[in-house]
Amino acid sequence: MVSTWIPDVSPDSPFSLVNIPFGIISSSVDPAPHAATAIGTYVLDLKILSSHESFAEVFPALREHPGVFSRSTLNEFAALGRPVHREVRKAIQDLLSAEASRPEVLKDNAELRERALLLQRNVKMHLPMSIGDYTDFYAGFHHAYAVGAMFRGPQTALQPNYTHLPVGYHGRASSIVVSGTPIKRPYGQIIIDPTAEPKQPTTAASRRVDIELELGCFIATPNEMGSSIKVTSAEDHIFGYVLLNDWSARDIQTWEYVPLGPFNGKNFATTISPWVVLADALEPFRTRGIDNWTPLQDYLNEGKQENVFDIELQIDLETPQGDATTICTTSSKHLMWSFPQMIAHHSLGGCPMRTGDILASGTISGPSMREKGSLLELSEGGKKDVMLYGMDVRRFLKDGDTVIISGICGKSGERVGFGTCVGRIIGATPP
Repeated sequence: MVSTWIPDVSPDSPFSLVNIPFGIISSSVDPAPHAATAIGTYVLDLKILSSHESFAEVFPALREHPGVFSRSTLNEFAALGRPVHREVRKAIQDLLSAEASRPEVLKDNAELRERALLLQRNVKMHLPMSIGDYTDFYAGFHHAYAVGAMFRGPQTALQPNYTHLPVGYHGRASSIVVSGTPIKRPYGQIIIDPTAEPKQPTTAASRRVDIELELGCFIATPNEMGSSIKVTSAEDHIFGYVLLNDWSARDIQTWEYVPLGPFNGKNFATTISPWVVLADALEPFRTRGIDNWTPLQDYLNEGKQENVFDIELQIDLETPQGDATTICTTSSKHLMWSFPQMIAHHSLGGCPMRTGDILASGTISGPSMREKGSLLELSEGGKKDVMLYGMDVRRFLKDGDTVIISGICGKSGERVGFGTCVGRIIGATPP
């Protein structure tokens, strides 16, 4: 077990010494958003740490970037590239280790500890990145099959292209919010009576607000327009990962999505967890994804089988009365396409990926009913009740419902987790 001198770090904390995620905080002492890392129930204020006279010696990779942790987003740090992220993470781990090689910098420096170590409950979290573009993929095989079978039947559940390329569409970056932000029920065109002909839409508040359990991936280093990123080098372009809830209004989506895909049914909100878990922190948890029985085009062939992560994922639904029910437990391994494959496909035609762009996996579901990452699947298209604690039921979300997504991997004392991705549904505002 890797030990730290930080007090009271629980063996089950998602923020162990082997994690060291990065986020953006503000506090009553310094209300300007700036960078930090999480350790146990504390945050280490990296802006304050960078004021130490030995900062350049402890972090030689940042010698030419002394103000990088004073920025309001992590974009500048992310753009420095994965070798720098790796070196900085290792230096922070050493500072926080019980066997710190330079204890005089922080461990034995009472004045700096007092200023730089803050309880997580006393800081405010912000969006970690300035997000220019958002692409949502559809790599969760079991979700894609279940939803396809629901609407088209099992024989044609998957479209012919599904096993040939990572299907995706461009989402709306401006409505991505950090965990804890309330989510307003959207208005849109919906069909009250689906059996009526001709179809007659009504503009109303969505009656079928849903959740989608996803993993998000932030781009670190860009490529130039007109160039593509090889699948074998795509890992070098990844900064880190977050949990992501791509809120969906199923009734709005059903009416609008033909022929160009989702629009208002998706663009009203997407929630992400505040801490970016570096790609290196997840390396020990690689595993095989869903086997693809279709021969791949050369540009998608990674040459390795362990190309996804085995992260334990969970969805809890808390009612307005405060009763919480775990409605899903699954794993991020249930993907047919990896993020390097998504990046290679996204950039194939020369699309420039930029620092801070986020790619989402698509809804992650497992093969069993307890592993479904959306209420659409859990309620079988809104036909069956999902039982909740206290004899309550849901088919879709009600106003006041709070959704809590969590994700963690690793053994006791060496957990690597994301914290939580939380959002509460509030009432719609008429147009």
